[in-house]
Amino acid sequence: MDIKTQLGQLRLHGMDQCWQTLTETRKHLELNLSEGLEMLLQSEQEERTHRRFERLRKGAGFRYQASVEELQTESSRGMDKTVITQLARGNYIREGESVLVTGATGCGKSFLVSALGNQACGQGYSVAYYNLQKLLLKTKMSRADGSIIKLLDKLGKTDLLILDDFGLTHMEQQHRLDLLELIEDRHGRKSTVIASQLPVASWYEVIGEETIADAILDRLIHTSHRIELRGESRRRKNM
Repeated sequence: MDIKTQLGQLRLHGMDQCWQTLTETRKHLELNLSEGLEMLLQSEQEERTHRRFERLRKGAGFRYQASVEELQTESSRGMDKTVITQLARGNYIREGESVLVTGATGCGKSFLVSALGNQACGQGYSVAYYNLQKLLLKTKMSRADGSIIKLLDKLGKTDLLILDDFGLTHMEQQHRLDLLELIEDRHGRKSTVIASQLPVASWYEVIGEETIADAILDRLIHTSHRIELRGESRRRKNM
């Protein structure tokens, strides 16, 4: 049995591709054992890292396949390059801190939080991206079919949870309680990113009950990074 066949059977796809390249170019004849083994192992590691990134990215459900390199970090838009660079390092995820992104419709909130999510996937973190209204509908359906504990447990363990379009509608009582439980489970352990058209000061009214609103926002605001986007709609500029 030749080397390529064995690599394929062992599912060492990165090493398999590297070995094929080396033999096709006959460079394997120029390498000693340690040099060849180093190249094969490096290729396998890169392949596994790439596969993990693709698996995390597909599972996250991003609205946009955006990257932090694509962000237009203009101070006039409220997107500070220093802040974006700091967030791109992922320290806020390791520390379980939140990121609150606000701004008018079309100013790039969803693109920004998608870029942060993709960056997190590249760093090996699990990410889930939800439109908040759809997530609350999902929790409502999960209560009906008895899977709510499993859903909340899964969301609570996700390294980075992105909640987009916060504040489009007022919440029902059960929605408030579900959101509070979710934020409480993640507080200080996992990171949450929230994007909203409304300024943070208006979120009390959206949540709709002072006690619950205090509890939710207290856990989000005090450890948060804030980005307030400004300027005209990016969609209008692209029309």
